[in-house]
Amino acid sequence: MGDALDGRLSAADARLLSQYPGDAGRRQPVHTVYIPADQVRAGVCEAWGAQALASLDEFGPDAATLAEATGMDPGAVAGALPAVRAKLAEEPVEDLRIDLEDGYGARGDEEEDRDVAAAVRAVAADLESGRAPAYVGIRMKGMEAAGRRRGMRSLAMFTGGLLEAAGRLPEGFVFTLPKITSVEQVEAMVWAAEHLEKRFGLPAGRLGFELQIETPQSVLSPDGTTAVARMIHAGEGRVTALHYGTYDYSAAVGVTAAFQSMAHPAADHAKAVMQLAAAGTGVWLSDGSTNILPVGTREEVHAAWRLHAGLVRRSLERAYYQGWDMHPAHLPTRYLATFAFYREAFGPAAARLKAYLSAAGGGVADEPATAQALASALVRGCNCGALAEDEVAEATGVGAEVLRGFANRRVG
Repeated sequence: MGDALDGRLSAADARLLSQYPGDAGRRQPVHTVYIPADQVRAGVCEAWGAQALASLDEFGPDAATLAEATGMDPGAVAGALPAVRAKLAEEPVEDLRIDLEDGYGARGDEEEDRDVAAAVRAVAADLESGRAPAYVGIRMKGMEAAGRRRGMRSLAMFTGGLLEAAGRLPEGFVFTLPKITSVEQVEAMVWAAEHLEKRFGLPAGRLGFELQIETPQSVLSPDGTTAVARMIHAGEGRVTALHYGTYDYSAAVGVTAAFQSMAHPAADHAKAVMQLAAAGTGVWLSDGSTNILPVGTREEVHAAWRLHAGLVRRSLERAYYQGWDMHPAHLPTRYLATFAFYREAFGPAAARLKAYLSAAGGGVADEPATAQALASALVRGCNCGALAEDEVAEATGVGAEVLRGFANRRVG
């Protein structure tokens, strides 16, 4: 009977492994910074870090002031602040997306060509000097009829230009496909990526892309099925992440401007569908952004910081481990809320994982999947700089490589 069962289910087993391969073990950035293409210069990420530190110095010079400004626990702020300041000085941007879409606007072809070429030079210079972020790419115009030719032209120019200027594509090279309204558009992007790979002599599958989920049609198909799930699999392994587009999606489902937010029930529904569609596929999930910028008077900056810190924390609690940042002064609260989240999780997660790995018992009987989630939280904390690998190793009794292997293993 065993052989017969294996025979009956072998195709289903293979399909499960192919469609749901699990996490690939790559470091997921905690955010994506969007900068219009005409504003990108060599050293732009360092400049954002310097501006973020200047904002901290002016509006949150100490832990007590910052805790009051953000509404966060004073102890958590005091514990995380030194690491946050170090992060802003050393790696202020984890993922840079050079924007050629909404944040850039409609320009003439000559102007966009010039801005793409300038962005290529800036990224190449930062790669050479070691200042480039771990992930970098462009947000092109999408597959809508009005913009698809311009979008593909810019993608080809940027990809080919970077190959020529830097001699390679960085490991974290990725691009974002916005305004998706059909599975066919994702299939067309796969086709286009294949052609670009052949054109530039790249290995098959080298060009991966993110799907920006910001239209109702990208969440729900006309027949009532989940469009975003079909889009992931239509990507044939090239889809790297799903990014929620706060304002386009909110407007498209009829939310008036005053109530458009990452925390609106319509946003929560869309992201819950995205989360379920991405589960087990190895595709990352990113929350969106807030358009309330920390600029102006002290009171205005503090109000924006409080809002942003709360939204970042809310996203993390819902297992959306990435978001967008639109201004340098968003970086302090991005890292403060993120670091505090992982510092808070550290002690209990390490203790529970150590008990599980050593079979020593304890007050909680964790399942293998829960133990893996505990390891994943610790790995994510180390990846972003909230936790130090040596303190995690001491608390769990295992080294970083063992921990990462456990976090990324396939359960079930």
